Amino acid sequence: MRLLSACCLVLLLAACGAPPPGPYHGTDLSGVSYGRTLDLEDVQGRPVTLGDFRGDYVLMSFGYTHCPEVCPTSLLKATQVRRALADEVPLRIVFVTVDPRRDTGAILADYVGAFGPDIVALRGDDMQTRLVAQAFRVTYREVPTSSSYAMDHTMVNYLIGPDGRLRLAFQYDQPAAEIVEDIRHLVGASHADG
Repeated sequence: MRLLSACCLVLLLAACGAPPPGPYHGTDLSGVSYGRTLDLEDVQGRPVTLGDFRGDYVLMSFGYTHCPEVCPTSLLKATQVRRALADEVPLRIVFVTVDPRRDTGAILADYVGAFGPDIVALRGDDMQTRLVAQAFRVTYREVPTSSSYAMDHTMVNYLIGPDGRLRLAFQYDQPAAEIVEDIRHLVGASHADG
């Protein structure tokens, strides 16, 4: 009995010493050294860098237009988040393709246009895509199918702050309400610090 009580006491003390959970539902990326390079093209072939989004909050994801479920769900959720924050935080949505062979500028424009206006779609050649994916710690690979191929890829939504730095990461299945809450909290904290 004493051994059981002692074990319970140790567990309680360990729980008390555990750090409190962070203020976010997503992963706080403030201070990370990655996610600082973006050199791609928009659907018209114009060069785009992270500097082009300076001053804005950006919700960015990587995917491809032939993605059956995860990518369209992620883009739909991003538009819901932007709509919920419309009067509080101007939020830009950016979609980066990991399948530049199939995702031409015209195909990307049609694809993101189906989710709403002003979504920025970006692409590059194979090397540019690889470098940007590495910069954001995104992995992807081609997987043969019976008729063509699919792309396995990291599915995360990154929130980039107005200073061009990564702030938060959200898993693809994170509820839109939690993303909205996290962005509100981050923006509120930024205004309090500023």
